[in-house]
Amino acid sequence: MAFCFLVPHCGREPARKPGCWWEMAVPTGQGRKPRASQPPHYYEGYLEKKAPWEKEYKKFWAGLRGLTLYFYNANRDIQYVDLLDLADFVSLVDDGPPRMVAPWSSEGAKLTVRMRSQEVHLKMESLESREMWKGFILTMVEMKVPSGLALLPGHLCMLSEALEKEREQRLRMDLPDSRESLPSPKITEGSALPGGEAPEARHPDCFFRVSRTEAEALLEKNESCGNLLLRPGRDGKSVSVTTRQVVNGAAVLKHYKINQHGKQYVIDVENPYYCSSLAGVVEFFVKTSKHTLIPLQLDDSYAETLEFVLTDNENGESTRMVPKPPRLPDIPPLSARGDSA
Repeated sequence: MAFCFLVPHCGREPARKPGCWWEMAVPTGQGRKPRASQPPHYYEGYLEKKAPWEKEYKKFWAGLRGLTLYFYNANRDIQYVDLLDLADFVSLVDDGPPRMVAPWSSEGAKLTVRMRSQEVHLKMESLESREMWKGFILTMVEMKVPSGLALLPGHLCMLSEALEKEREQRLRMDLPDSRESLPSPKITEGSALPGGEAPEARHPDCFFRVSRTEAEALLEKNESCGNLLLRPGRDGKSVSVTTRQVVNGAAVLKHYKINQHGKQYVIDVENPYYCSSLAGVVEFFVKTSKHTLIPLQLDDSYAETLEFVLTDNENGESTRMVPKPPRLPDIPPLSARGDSA
């Protein structure tokens, strides 16, 4: 199913923290700038990228924000053309020893980003640029300023500021632990969130603390109760939407990433769509799909009678049976029990 999303225009320039050595910390062409469709990147610049299935490097303007590295065709483009999710990050490997403020080289400096499922090769214009990218990537992944990199004090100041902003962003997200595998209790207007926070519409009834695989199984098992649910993202700070629809007898599963920027929830697709709450995200999917997507609502009721289905081995007919419960033994009065107790 194809969705069309709108792109709002709300670019803004990030505030710069006093005391950082900006005049020496920002290499040529690496300055941050506002983008209309998303908050500013923590770091950006030209990169050449080569995926495992590609033979040649391709040059992009790239920007890092949180655990996502975005790639653009040009440095003034608003819409990215590719991205690298660092949620499955394993390690960084470069092609040689770093040097402080290295000279520019026609060959560039190479860096391999190792993920659990793939390796992506990057090439920078200089060793200094490679150290900067390593510093920002490791800061976002490890949530601390890395040591052992050949960076100037001004560069370390930039990493510290990016780390502070990312910590604030993740605190604002306040999402459940994605490692929990049990469905979350429903949060209603009369209930309270952990830490005494007021309940909000960001936790709809179709939100469950399940993994991607468990979400697929939950929708398949309860296909009569809905075909859309929300769950924690694998990176621990985003939300994912999982949908399951049957087309020509085959199940079609889709997963969408929902990021939070300030008080806005952004559906991370080709043309991002902004919502004010997770309930708004659910409403968008329902309306855009013309109500073919239905939020999952599990039946919490209990059966009032004991019944089972009995199949006749001869004719194959099935009959619903309501067994007669056994009669409970009479309990003698207390006077007849004696004093043995």
